[in-house]
Amino acid sequence: MVNMPHMETTTIRTTKTGGRTAAVNALAIVGFIVLLILGMALAIYAASYVPKAVSRIGAAAVYLSSTFSKDGETTLEVVTPDETVPFGDDVVVATSTATTTVVVTPAPVTTGGGTVTTVRPIGTTGGAVTLPLSGLPDLVVENVVTGYLTSTNTSSFRAADEVPDGERGAFKFTIRNQGTNASGRFEFDATLPTSRAFTYSSSIQQSLNPGERIEYVLGFDRTKDGENRKITITVDPDEDIRESNEGNNTRSVTIDIEK
Repeated sequence: MVNMPHMETTTIRTTKTGGRTAAVNALAIVGFIVLLILGMALAIYAASYVPKAVSRIGAAAVYLSSTFSKDGETTLEVVTPDETVPFGDDVVVATSTATTTVVVTPAPVTTGGGTVTTVRPIGTTGGAVTLPLSGLPDLVVENVVTGYLTSTNTSSFRAADEVPDGERGAFKFTIRNQGTNASGRFEFDATLPTSRAFTYSSSIQQSLNPGERIEYVLGFDRTKDGENRKITITVDPDEDIRESNEGNNTRSVTIDIEK
């Protein structure tokens, strides 16, 4: 018997680990860049929006009502000519051939070109002449009265120099056009004595003709206790309206808030 020689076969396997390592490293770099971009985006979002959201936390609730009115009715005597000539469509002046008792609303407003007034003769519906407005408006803040609200309804306003403990601070004020032309639409701001500094900015208000006014009642909660707490009201804060007098657009008052 012939013995055959024993042969061993060895298989050598080689792996190209270099290419795989490079691919893994590339993916890691790409992932890091993506995470970095996401982190930057989140940081920008937080810087832009989070402070606004946080600033609204704990902000005061504001209660506002307004009442529009014209100057009070006044009785006077006027003598008007026999003929009328239309000059515009803003204000109506009654025509008569004799001295007539009339009701005037609003009160006469003197302008550079004469007197602008609304005159309606009692018991007559005859012809009329209209005079145009001219000059500049003049919005003024006046008749500021401090007090408090006993509920969330502004009709519960009580005039006072002090806000009782547990009540809502409030104040009344009037914005009037004492100029000689229509004001155009306007806004106003009110800086309030709240636990966190807060300035109320109104929505757009209706235009006021000469002599017209709006009375507001504005209430607020989260009051900051102490003496002589300041309230400041400013009409047309951005000076969008050209007025004959810009110096009467702001009024400030103080009120005590009980601890």
